[in-house]
Parts: sequence; structure tokens; C-alpha cells
Amino acid sequence: MQLLVTRPQPQADDWVHTLREHGVPAHALPLITIVAEPADVAASAWSTLATCTMAMFVSPNAVAHFFAQRPPSMPWPPQVWAGSTGPGTSAALRDAGVPAVAIVEPPPAAAQFDSESLWSQLADRPWAGQRVLVVRGDGGRDWLAERLRAEQAVVDFVSVYRRTVPQLDAEQNVRLQTALAEPARTWWLFSSSQAVSHLLQLTPQATWAHAQAWATHPRIAQTLQAQGFGHVHPVAPPLDAVVAAWVRSLQSAAVSDQRP
Repeated sequence: MQLLVTRPQPQADDWVHTLREHGVPAHALPLITIVAEPADVAASAWSTLATCTMAMFVSPNAVAHFFAQRPPSMPWPPQVWAGSTGPGTSAALRDAGVPAVAIVEPPPAAAQFDSESLWSQLADRPWAGQRVLVVRGDGGRDWLAERLRAEQAVVDFVSVYRRTVPQLDAEQNVRLQTALAEPARTWWLFSSSQAVSHLLQLTPQATWAHAQAWATHPRIAQTLQAQGFGHVHPVAPPLDAVVAAWVRSLQSAAVSDQRP
């Protein structure tokens, strides 16, 4: 049995390392390659950051590429909130030096870590006339921006990276072909619908009726089901939830093996 982690690098290797520490036979198969946008894009946003009420970050990659262009010795403006969609992004913000008291994030018990859950922490705040910067990759959902604009906030976007189809190396190609040949022995872990799209581009002749996948959000699960994945199950985004799901899957497989 193997679990394929499809997150971009370096998050994929970080997850694999920790999952293996918990006894999960995980392997990295990144299905999104992150490419930085020109440095002047983020540098310009840094120059006006102090005029914002909040900068909202959609992912750890958004944090990494934005802070890579931080002017030397410039601290995080203490009056600016840092919006986060979940624990991974919040951890990246803290690692980048953003004070914990400045981070606004979904509650720990949120059913999902996404813009909707973040909005539950923002909806009661006064937004009329306030500037908000959304730091993201190319494209993405505008749901939160629409909510803020409905409250008369001024919302700007800065795209600090692009997501592209990966160029798999020889080892990754072998892992992919093994997964296609032995679907009953492989679980896919998806944290992005775009990773699903890239997988289909890499394997145009593949069939997925017997594939097993975990999806960290209902939208990802819907994408997988629409593409013909035969076994799609929800899993909460935190790593400990993935470990627990793995243990349950092994227990379920053991029971099935014991049936006559």
C-alpha cells in the first residue's frame, strides 16, 4: 500500500516526512509546479501594505513568494491583519515573522479550512472603505473578495506565483505508472482541484473507476467524482486526520481480507 501526496513542493516532501514518522508509507508525487512571478509584482504590494486593513493569503505558497520579496528589515505592519484560510497558511505566516495576534484564521473546529470559514471570523468587522490585499497565485476563487466588496471594502489582488503542470522525473513516472497499474494498492491525497486536472493531462488514456482518493474539501471531491474516480472519501486537511484515515483504511482492508 502507498499514499501519494500530490501537494506542490516543498510541502509534498514535508508531508511525506511527517507521515512516514507516523508509519504511513507516503510518497511525493507533486501534481502542481509553483513558478514565481517577477519580483517587482510583490515588491510593489509591499510598498502599500501599511495602508491596508488586511492582507489575505490563500496558501503557504502565497506566503512564501510574497515574503521572499519583503524589503530588507521591513517588519510586518502591526496594524494590518493577516488573513489565513487554514493551519498551514497560518504556520507559514508565523514562520515569516507575522505576530500571532495579527493572524485571523478559521476556528480550529471549522468543518472546512477555506474562504467561507475565514469569512465567519471577518463578517462582523467594519469593512466600508477599508483596503484589503488578496495575495494568491494566478486565478483562483473571488468568493471572499465579493463578500468584502459587498461590505464596501476596496479589494486588490496580487498574484505572486503561477501553477503549472509538472514535468515528472523518472522516479515519479515509475510511481505514477505503478499507481495506475495497481489502483487497489494506492491512495491519492488531493488538496487541490487543479492537481486533479493536471493528473488527467498527464494521463489522458487512464481510467479511474478503481482509483481510491481522499479529498480535503467537498469541491475537490466533486471534481474527482466528475472525472470518474471510483472511490472518493473526504478527509480533514490536518495531517493527524490523514494519519487517522490511513489507519481506518488499513483496518477496513484487514476486515475485508478476513471475510470468506
